[in-house]
Amino acid sequence: MKFGWKTFAPLVVWLAIYLWPVPPGLNANQWHYFAVFAAVITGLILESMPVGAVGFIGLTVAGVGGYVESDPGKSLRWMLAGFAESTVWLIVGAFVFSIGYRKSQLGRRIALLLVRSLGTNTLGLGYAVAMSDFLLAPATPSNTARSGGIVYPIISNIPRIYGSEPGPTAGKIGTYVMWTAFAATAVTSSLFFTALAPNAAALAIAKKTVGIDVSWAQWFIGFAPLGLLLMILVPLISYVVCRPEVKRSPEISAWAGKELADMGPMSRNEWIMFALILLAMFLWITGSTPDIRVPFLGSNFINATTVVFIIISLMLVTGVIEFHDIVSEKSAWEVFFYFTSLLTLASGLNEIGFIKWVATEYAKPLIGLSPPTVMVLLVALFFWIHYFFSSITSHAAAVLPVVLAVGSGIPDMPVATLALLCMYSLGLMGVISPYATGPAPMYFGSGYIGKGQFWGFGLLFGLIYFAGLLFIVLPWLTWR
Repeated sequence: MKFGWKTFAPLVVWLAIYLWPVPPGLNANQWHYFAVFAAVITGLILESMPVGAVGFIGLTVAGVGGYVESDPGKSLRWMLAGFAESTVWLIVGAFVFSIGYRKSQLGRRIALLLVRSLGTNTLGLGYAVAMSDFLLAPATPSNTARSGGIVYPIISNIPRIYGSEPGPTAGKIGTYVMWTAFAATAVTSSLFFTALAPNAAALAIAKKTVGIDVSWAQWFIGFAPLGLLLMILVPLISYVVCRPEVKRSPEISAWAGKELADMGPMSRNEWIMFALILLAMFLWITGSTPDIRVPFLGSNFINATTVVFIIISLMLVTGVIEFHDIVSEKSAWEVFFYFTSLLTLASGLNEIGFIKWVATEYAKPLIGLSPPTVMVLLVALFFWIHYFFSSITSHAAAVLPVVLAVGSGIPDMPVATLALLCMYSLGLMGVISPYATGPAPMYFGSGYIGKGQFWGFGLLFGLIYFAGLLFIVLPWLTWR
């Protein structure tokens, strides 16, 4: 490991806050715990070392320091409590779904089928790209794995068929294809609870901070009016903005057909994976809806994480994946330590009373403003401050507790609506910059979208997405 300024920056942040005079209304213990939390967030933003290591070290320091529980035994139990969080296991388990998609090649087949069916003209190709992400999203919690690992390798072959290479010829068709894929994955990441790992982390934070909880179905229904509309509009808006020179693309459809022919008929594992994903969707929707009874469950409720365990067990029994695949999925276990540490540290801020202090202090300037005005200001802050983050998860961990705490301190504020608007914005905000979300550097580095273009497109689509939150989702949530 190389030591540089990024390695020492978290220590500098910790020391600066630790030595700073304790603000009125807080005690030294609360302030020093915040110093640890701020250092962890700094390390996550700068990626001083692997994110799992940053969170683990921060959790250890907080536990040994006894900031939340002074008794060593109770402090250890606090440190370990996050490892039993169902949302953390939901994230890890859903990563395993990606292994099934990849090993069975079902994900590749779905994308190629859509390209073959819709790719005879350039606009149709855009819809094929967007629909590929849409169909994969409910069971792929990493937009990096989904868009970067499945969709991108397929669509990166398309521009070259028309002589569209990175650089001067990128505008022929490459810019449009790449931007449509990137803009679409931002929408699907917000549309489905299980389409973006930080969604679960944010919900856990909201639940611990203000007691808000929603099911998989409730999440989808709350965002569907905007999400489904954007899935229709994104390829069209991208077509107008990117102005591809190539208008028809019959060769691409033929290429996808050839790739499918080379794959042959659906294999046994593909059929099994397809059936298991349908089963997971069925259980997520019906199992979390009180009015719908699932006959073979013996109950009308089943936790979303339990569904993941069921599907993974069936994947193992049927041979779609092997246990070795799970053990060797490095990203899943890094996320496990990363999210566990982060959620525990974030909940600690609330347990020691720091969040209550923030709410009291930062709500004072907003007193006198109407709750809707305050809500719009808080959601705007939460959305656009993402320009300063390269990780959606670290953004959620650092900013969401503060926004919810401030909102809860405003009389008559519909905190549940505020929480949902913030959580729905997590996927959408990934579109605004070349570093805003996992797949962004990949599309930015493809060479098909220029530096100026990427920032300009990101701002434009960010404004469209943000306007949709305020003018479509907010009225919908209020009406419901």
